[in-house]
Amino acid sequence: MIVVSGPSGAGKSTLIREALDAVPGLAYSVSATTRASREGEVDSRDYIFLTREEFEKWIREGCFLEWAEYSGNLYGTPEQRVEEFLSKGLSVILEVELQGARKVREKRPEAVMIFVQAPSMEETRKRLEGRATEDEKALEARMTTALTEVSAKDEFDYEVINSDRRQAREGIIRIMRNIVEEGTEDVEWA
Repeated sequence: MIVVSGPSGAGKSTLIREALDAVPGLAYSVSATTRASREGEVDSRDYIFLTREEFEKWIREGCFLEWAEYSGNLYGTPEQRVEEFLSKGLSVILEVELQGARKVREKRPEAVMIFVQAPSMEETRKRLEGRATEDEKALEARMTTALTEVSAKDEFDYEVINSDRRQAREGIIRIMRNIVEEGTEDVEWA
């Protein structure tokens, strides 16, 4: 199990997509969320979009490996799909926020934890503003959360600073390839 976390705007999704294309033996766990879909997002491909009531029912039924509230919305990792991937011998990538990463670490201490961040908070803000998907209040909430998340980076096995996309891509692919091929996370990369 590979957990990828970090602030919004760090480029996690892009790096994960590139790793999935480059490394055989990887699978991606689609998260569930109560947030509204963004333009171009497809249900069950980008997220499993649920109402708050549906999500809360899944919580009561114990369907999540982890779940958390982030920026006013609920996000969670459906455990059944993760187990299906693992039973097929695949290494499964979870893209989760800090609370979720901590919950996964508690339940699955063997999980490899990768923290991805932009080179600075200024760059994080610039990337979030460039998305134009948040109003000013939501943007400020994400920036406050990003500060908390960056202060927790030492809780992770690896840190990938996404300042140069090519280097970040090569780094995350090297980490994931080693996990899949060697079954270990002993890769020199920071």
